[in-house]
Amino acid sequence: MSWHAIWHEIFNFEDYGALLGLVRTSLVAGAVLGLVGGLAGTFVVMRDLAFAVHGISELSFAGAAAALLLGASVAAGSVAGALAAAALIGVLGARARDRGSAIGVLMPFGLGLGVLFLSLYKGRSANKFGLLTGQIVAIDTPRLSWLLATSAVVLVCLAVMWRPLAFASLDADVAAARGVPVRALSTAFMLVLGLAVAVSVQVVGALLVLALICTPAAAAVRVTASPVLVPVLSTVLATVSVVGGILLSIGSSIPISPYVTTVSFLLYGACRAAGAVRARRGWTGRRGAARLDTVPT
Repeated sequence: MSWHAIWHEIFNFEDYGALLGLVRTSLVAGAVLGLVGGLAGTFVVMRDLAFAVHGISELSFAGAAAALLLGASVAAGSVAGALAAAALIGVLGARARDRGSAIGVLMPFGLGLGVLFLSLYKGRSANKFGLLTGQIVAIDTPRLSWLLATSAVVLVCLAVMWRPLAFASLDADVAAARGVPVRALSTAFMLVLGLAVAVSVQVVGALLVLALICTPAAAAVRVTASPVLVPVLSTVLATVSVVGGILLSIGSSIPISPYVTTVSFLLYGACRAAGAVRARRGWTGRRGAARLDTVPT
């Protein structure tokens, strides 16, 4: 295949206007998930839970694959798997040093179950592939309603626990001394994170969910240490990544995930470069801000 044919396969803008009208539902879903991923990702980065996100996505994939095999709701299966993973990680990895081992045990187990269920499934291969790479362009009104409802639960929970969770994420010992229920907050956030991962898996698939929940927040902390600006910038970057990925992929037969992950990575690279320039000029030192190349834990 020639380079021209490859480029045309990746970026095809023929009849773009007509195709754009067919993905309005997907654009709404992308914008909502950008909000969810950006806000949840702020705490993922603060609490160093990127590995946990990947572990949850593997069991979310297993739950979705099991539902696909049984003819049940794939979305419900994805949520069930994600919540089970979040609960197990919260129980088995109550201490930070134990969390990595617990996730390392759950990840291959979840991925193995998912592969088993997909191997037994005899339906359309596109359904199998979509669990790994996402199918946001195929989101219809019922699926959008489910996505909006789940996202609303995540956003309400984050709003309720935001201040104490931020306190506990920055300094758990001081927060506990002040009466903040640190352990209960940690467990509650893991469950909320499970829901956020489950809805995100519907967009970019189980294998690439980190690009939606982790990369935007990691990019945001490169350019600011403000507790207000980090979640705002993270949300903006996540939304641009998802919506931009959808707009780029409309005319292509390639799954949505490569576009979302590429846009997300490019934005991270730009933020990292901007942070390096700021640090080199001494802006952070003169203003007494936290270092931009560190993440509070």
